[in-house]
Amino acid sequence: MRIFDGIFHVKFVAYMLLGSGLAALPTIPAFAFDGAKPLVEESASPMEAFRFGFNAYRAGDKQTAVNALQFAANQGNAMAQWKLGRMYASGDGVETSPLRAFEFFRDIANAHAEDSPNSPEAPFVANAFVELGGFFMTGINGTYVGKNPYQARQIYGYAASYFGDPNAQYLLAKMFLEGEGGDQNSRQAARWLKLAAEKGHVLGQAELGRMLFNGDGVSQRRTRGLKWITIALDRVRGPNSETVRLIHEAAFIQASEKERRTGLRLAEKWLKKNPPLDATISAPVAASSDALPDVIGDEASAAVVVAPLEPLQPISAALTQGLNSGVADASGN
Repeated sequence: MRIFDGIFHVKFVAYMLLGSGLAALPTIPAFAFDGAKPLVEESASPMEAFRFGFNAYRAGDKQTAVNALQFAANQGNAMAQWKLGRMYASGDGVETSPLRAFEFFRDIANAHAEDSPNSPEAPFVANAFVELGGFFMTGINGTYVGKNPYQARQIYGYAASYFGDPNAQYLLAKMFLEGEGGDQNSRQAARWLKLAAEKGHVLGQAELGRMLFNGDGVSQRRTRGLKWITIALDRVRGPNSETVRLIHEAAFIQASEKERRTGLRLAEKWLKKNPPLDATISAPVAASSDALPDVIGDEASAAVVVAPLEPLQPISAALTQGLNSGVADASGN
C-alpha cells in the first residue's frame, strides 16, 4: 500500500503500545563485504543482515554497517531502512542527505502503513511517519519535497491515531494549537496532549499542564495543571529541561499553597503508578542514532484507551478534510 500515491482507509477504536524488545541482539553468522557490494551467505536473512550491520555500527565500523544495512534494506527490512534513514538524516557515518533519509522513511510508510500496531516493526514504522511529517513541515531545499504543513498534519495524525505514537500525538497537538496545516483548535490540541502525557511524553505533560493551569483554550483546572507540570519536571532529562523548568516556575509562583500541595500529591500518585521508560524516540531527527528505538518500553499497562475516532481520510494531496473530534477529554485525571 503506497501512502503518497494511493488511497487507504483505517478503522481504529483504541491503540496500545507494545515493547519492541530489540535492545539486545544475538550473535549471528559472519558476513563479508567488498566495497558497496555485500557478499552474504545465500542463507542469510534480511534480519540477520540487519543484526550484523547494527552490531558493526555499535562496534564503530560504520562502513560495514552501511553495507550490511543496505543489503537488508534492499530486501525490505523496515528496521534497516529506518536505521539508514536516521544515519543519512544526521550524516552519521555517511554523507548527510535529507532526501535519501526521506526516501527510506517513505519506503517504510508505503510498505508498512497497515501493519499491526503491535507488530515488532511498529515502533520503526511509527517513527518513520513522524520523520516524514518533520520533512514536510520544512521541505527539503532543492528537491521535489516541498514544504507542506497540511500533509505533515495528516501524517502526524495517522501515526498518532493508528500507531498511538506519543511523539506524533505531541506534534499533532502543537499543530492544532498553532493552527498549522489546518484550523486552530485548542481543545483538540489538549486532547492529543493528554494521550501523549499519559504515555510519558514530558513536553506533552508540560504543555498540557500549562494549558490546564492557565485555562488556555480549555476549562481552567489549576491543580490538574500543576500535576502534569510537576510530573514533567520530575521526568525531564537533557535539552528540554530548561523549557520544563520555566513552565513549572511560572505556574508555581502563581499557585496557592493549597494548589501546590494538591498538585504535588496528584503528581506523586501518577509517578508511583507509572515508572519511567528506559528510552523514547524524540522529535524528528533529534534523537541519537546510536540505539534502536525502544520507543515504548514496558508501557502496555499504562496505555490510554480513547473513544472511537472518525476514520482518517487518505493521506494524499487530494485531502480536503482534517482530523475530527473524538478523543478522551483532556481535563480529566
